[in-house]
Amino acid sequence: MGIGELFSTYGENYLQALVQTWSMTAISFACALAIALAITVFRVSPIGPLRIVGDFYVQVFRNIPGVSLLVIVTYALPYLGVTLDYKTCAMVTITMVVAAFASENLMTGINTIGVGQIEAARSIGLSFAQILRNVVIPQAVRSAILPMTNLLIGTLLTTALASQVPLKPPELTGMVSYVNSRSIGGIGAFFISAIGYAGTSLAIGSVGNLIDKRVRILR
Repeated sequence: MGIGELFSTYGENYLQALVQTWSMTAISFACALAIALAITVFRVSPIGPLRIVGDFYVQVFRNIPGVSLLVIVTYALPYLGVTLDYKTCAMVTITMVVAAFASENLMTGINTIGVGQIEAARSIGLSFAQILRNVVIPQAVRSAILPMTNLLIGTLLTTALASQVPLKPPELTGMVSYVNSRSIGGIGAFFISAIGYAGTSLAIGSVGNLIDKRVRILR
């Protein structure tokens, strides 16, 4: 089946798959950023047990294969009395993994902040929370725009994990299986999905570069 015929037959389905991919990407990334911010605060906290918890989270979820984690979330949690729908399982998996890498990006941004700024903040009587809110976090976020842009693209591509569970409608990679189970899509089915990923990634990269130019800290 040619690409033109695929578009005419499954064009609406591909559009739904693209929207599903965008939705999963946006929600997972937003949740991951919130978790990453909390984990990063733990990692720089003066309280030892919190630092251990933060570092443990990053080391665990940065090093677990996404498919393995998806299997655990989807099929193990019900034994603990927690049953989630397939889309939620996929997004929880993506969120936990992405949060670990997002925390690393924020830590890199924090490491770019001069020690003198922290000492100056302490000298005027700011508390730990105030230093984080007014000095550390704003600069760390501004320094991490490009790494976070790349991570957002990575989140988009990681939504392909959801092809391992029966989603309705499927995301872009799952759409390939949907097409090939009903007709012979061949490589064309993959090509159309690849266009969706590539086009979205280029758009994210362009926006990320624009934001970085506006908020970049000149040193």
